[in-house]
Amino acid sequence: MKRIAVLGSTGSIGTSTLEVIADHPEEMQLTAITAHNSWEKLAQQSMQFCPRWSVLSNSELKSDINADSFSPSTELLFGDDQIERVASSDEVDIVICGIVGAAGLKGAWAAIEAGKIVGIANKETLVVAGPLIMDLAARTQATLLPVDSEHNAIFQALQAGHPSEVKQVILTASGGPFRGATPSELENVTPKMALAHPTWEMGPKITVDSATMMNKALEIIEAKWLFNLKSDQISVVVHPQSIVHSMVEYVDGSVIAQLSPPDMRLPIQYALTYPDRREGLNTPMDWSRSFELSFEPPDMEAFPALRLGYEVAEKGGTCGAVLNAANEAAVERFLSGGLRFCDIATSCQQVLESHQFDPNPSLEELFLLDGWARKEIKKWN
Repeated sequence: MKRIAVLGSTGSIGTSTLEVIADHPEEMQLTAITAHNSWEKLAQQSMQFCPRWSVLSNSELKSDINADSFSPSTELLFGDDQIERVASSDEVDIVICGIVGAAGLKGAWAAIEAGKIVGIANKETLVVAGPLIMDLAARTQATLLPVDSEHNAIFQALQAGHPSEVKQVILTASGGPFRGATPSELENVTPKMALAHPTWEMGPKITVDSATMMNKALEIIEAKWLFNLKSDQISVVVHPQSIVHSMVEYVDGSVIAQLSPPDMRLPIQYALTYPDRREGLNTPMDWSRSFELSFEPPDMEAFPALRLGYEVAEKGGTCGAVLNAANEAAVERFLSGGLRFCDIATSCQQVLESHQFDPNPSLEELFLLDGWARKEIKKWN
């Protein structure tokens, strides 16, 4: 029985993970769930799965919630430190890291430090601290399995050859709601427009990242560290159908792709059952009907965030932490009406250029720069 902790269980990745666990009761047991504010949803999950622990990282909610809403067999914990506690517990075998943003780094770090099998759905963990994370995993012999659909696809395709035979990996992008838009057309984008993703149902931050293509910039950085690649070994193509989730091109010219209808339960299940495969809840391909797959290069002028991704992947050091924090703060300002859509990438670039670069930062330095970059974005106008 695989004992699983889901960090960020009330988000889109978390709820999909719980669906997969519920579909495999004979081999998966939910041991811990966590949320920040959504205590009612966490309580419902507690009643359904009766995990050992339920954690609310927002300690201020302690006096406001109804503890009777949680399963009597579940211990209710409060605070960020309790997320780290359950992530590193001997009673947990697999940790799914689904907390959005840099906030998910500490839980992922605790799980990796404890040598767990860690499903990385939180791309920011590797964007912020890629070299430190990979070094820690090597020392503790933790297993890192990508849950992001693109990186999970690359992980699967890499099994077709030896790492030395890889020419490049190709990340696919849906193009978001503004595929084909010109820079001038993007000047008047509203939050409502940016949140209307044509393919995926995701949280607001990730959906805006898809609209700016900053999500792909972050994925470029994540892929570099996760798969030990050079930045010029990573390409991006726009694929509106979202059927090909990513590809690997080998030196002999062969391209191995992973295809499936867009459903996050597939990569989640593969991470939970790896190296085996199981029948699951995800929708299979329908080969009885005609369909087309198209690919086109991204428009770097309309979506300058992509260029930032390559620059940060190439330079490394403190750049990933600064870009990620600046983007999180910029997206928050955009959603509240304080920043224009087209200024998200521009403000991130200016904060990047003004920070004090360190090629070999400590984890403490990265956290300090995270806070600094967020404050800088608040000053930007």
